[in-house]
Amino acid sequence: MRKYGRCVLLFALILFLAVSSAHSGGLWLYEEATPDMGVGGAGRQAAGFDASTAGGNPAAMTRLDRSQVEGGFLGIYPDTKFDVKNATHGDNGGGNAGYFSPAGTLYYVHSVSPDLKLGLGVGTYFGLGVNYSNEWAGKYYVQNASFTTAAVNPTIGYRVAPWLSVGGGVSAVQGKLSERVAVNTLLEPEDGRLKYDASDVGYGYNLGVLVELGSQTRVGVTYVSQVNLDFKDEMRFKNLDGTILGAALNASGLLDAQLKINVNLPAQLAVGAYHALTDKLALVGTVNWQNWSRFGQPEISVADSNTVTDDLGYKDTYHAGIGVYYRVADPWLLMAGFGYDTSPTSSSSERSPVLPLGAQFRYAAGVQYDWSKDLSIGAAYTLIDAGSAKVNQSGGPLRGDLEGEYDTNFIHAFNLNFVYRF
Repeated sequence: MRKYGRCVLLFALILFLAVSSAHSGGLWLYEEATPDMGVGGAGRQAAGFDASTAGGNPAAMTRLDRSQVEGGFLGIYPDTKFDVKNATHGDNGGGNAGYFSPAGTLYYVHSVSPDLKLGLGVGTYFGLGVNYSNEWAGKYYVQNASFTTAAVNPTIGYRVAPWLSVGGGVSAVQGKLSERVAVNTLLEPEDGRLKYDASDVGYGYNLGVLVELGSQTRVGVTYVSQVNLDFKDEMRFKNLDGTILGAALNASGLLDAQLKINVNLPAQLAVGAYHALTDKLALVGTVNWQNWSRFGQPEISVADSNTVTDDLGYKDTYHAGIGVYYRVADPWLLMAGFGYDTSPTSSSSERSPVLPLGAQFRYAAGVQYDWSKDLSIGAAYTLIDAGSAKVNQSGGPLRGDLEGEYDTNFIHAFNLNFVYRF
């Protein structure tokens, strides 16, 4: 009987936590503190304008005539509000679930020779966080959660022929997973709380090819590998003393037990193109595929029990983006871009309030000013429309039902950047 009860509680915990293990699916951050954020990252695989190509496509570093550094500040602010249609635990929408997140980017390219370049990138390309009010209708699904990454990526690029360059690199990625969720104690007047904080470092690689079809046209292809992260931390419960649930968890050895979550940051394959129509006007474009279906199958185990692979119903996503560069005058370069990402979930029953995303539309603009032949400074802004993102979850007696949509669901991103050549 004890073994049977432990299995039942373990299964309930996995159901309770599975939705909360997927924080960033479908939100690949094309937004960086780089000039090409002004075109929504379109053509990043082919442009090769500055040191940020060390991450965008290391093969395109061969287009840089000298060593340079690129860096800047990035700010991201989601405006995300849930409109409750039907919920077991009230009609509180939780307020704005978004909060301001600052980040930085730094790239360096060292020119060993005209054909050989070494690069280094430091920054993030993946992440999302939500922070709802304590008494919102979905408090038993999530109250606040974040999944952030920071990566270091040394790269190399080499020109094999006048028209062909290749490149690649390795990456060390630190991931941090944080959870706060209310626990339904059923007959007790006060909710319990569950906290979970874990971090891990995973490793991957990236490859790139640049084909120059002429002085006005080039095409780049890149591949970013999957990165595995193993999160481990104790589940820290509060306010369960004297409750039936607390006694059951304690008897089964699950109170403050270690929870292990294995996730895979998705692989990405991208193709980008650059074409100069005139000496002042250029068009860029990108298409890519991201393996979010693999991310949507985390492996979960509690208290060293057998590992369970959960299926969150994720599917692979696709992205398309276009952009334009216009040299309005010698020191001024204007940019604009548009992008579209398919949704990682196909129905409201698969979408979680942890990840309030549907299909995404990106609208970007930016400006660069050549202060001198060695220094350029710029700024860019992107508005991401993350869609109405309907949610229709049936969480059973512990979490309850939650139905509604995000009638406000925007992400604002801006950057200040510089490029210095020496």
